[in-house]
Amino acid sequence: MKELYLIIPEKPSNILSQMVDQAISSLTSDNQVTIINNEINLPDLKNKKILFAIETNEAGYNIGISKIFTELYKRGKDSLYGSHGGILIHSDNELFTKSISQDILFHANQLGCRFPGRPIIEATGSLGNLLTLQKVIKKPLEEVCLTLSEKLGNTIISDNPKLIENPNILVLHASNRKTSNTLNLWDMVKKHLKGHNIKEIHIENGTVRDCFGCPYKTCKHYGEQTSCFYGGIMVEEVYPAILEADAVVWICPNYNDSLSANMSAVINRLTALFRKTKFYDKSIFGVIVSGNSGSDVLSKQLISALNVNKTFRLPPYFSIMATANDKGAIFRIPDIEREAERFAKNMIREIKA
Repeated sequence: MKELYLIIPEKPSNILSQMVDQAISSLTSDNQVTIINNEINLPDLKNKKILFAIETNEAGYNIGISKIFTELYKRGKDSLYGSHGGILIHSDNELFTKSISQDILFHANQLGCRFPGRPIIEATGSLGNLLTLQKVIKKPLEEVCLTLSEKLGNTIISDNPKLIENPNILVLHASNRKTSNTLNLWDMVKKHLKGHNIKEIHIENGTVRDCFGCPYKTCKHYGEQTSCFYGGIMVEEVYPAILEADAVVWICPNYNDSLSANMSAVINRLTALFRKTKFYDKSIFGVIVSGNSGSDVLSKQLISALNVNKTFRLPPYFSIMATANDKGAIFRIPDIEREAERFAKNMIREIKA
């Protein structure tokens, strides 16, 4: 018997109620939906199918979901381990849906929940965020929203990660190995991945032009040829490596609470490839080091750019994060080697048959 856990901590609007109804419409009388409205007497949420249905208030918050996550953290970092999740979210205005969704994805992932590619359906006040998809689905905006909600519900219920016998792991970085704490952390992880197929690509300064925002038809034309108007290392090395990869590891030092310019450019330039090839069967991982604080900010950026927008699968505990400022400081973090080993084992558990 299939079972879905619906976490809906605030009174839903009419549109969110309809989205929920569509998301669970494929469940028959033999299936069960368990509704969770608050943090009191939360059931065991390990190895479950979970749908978060979130209504934002005037200030862009949902107090109930914060209380639920607070309780889940008290239960331990494995309180959602083995679960599969998705999000429906509505705001009365044009803001907040993305930022709250990023928070939910990050926290749930930190607690062991995995998410399929494109795991959120947003409904802003005007539904204007769905105008692009309306060109494909060719229905009124509200029907577009409900169609997508139904699809997400079916995805959550049926989602299972595809494991590979000999997975290919692609590592992308733009750092100097002599000085980078982030690369040093990756090297610690890599020690525990011996015997696996690992390809590293160094994105050197000046080798990747950022996306210029070509017209859709131009971008699609080049994408259909597995190419891009600007060519270079992206077309010659990165695109083929992405296509071959079963998992992509992003090495991300914190630059002013943001991804580096080179890594941001790589993500932006994936758009042409994305026109032809979706990435639902590829997992992402992040190795993130901040000089002072903010590693969670970069984790959310990777989640939003790659899982939400570019359809990469988000495995549980997808990122390893550390704080290290001075050269070599990463080696002085207590238990960092053990954390690196744990991260490597999680990677393999999530991608290898």
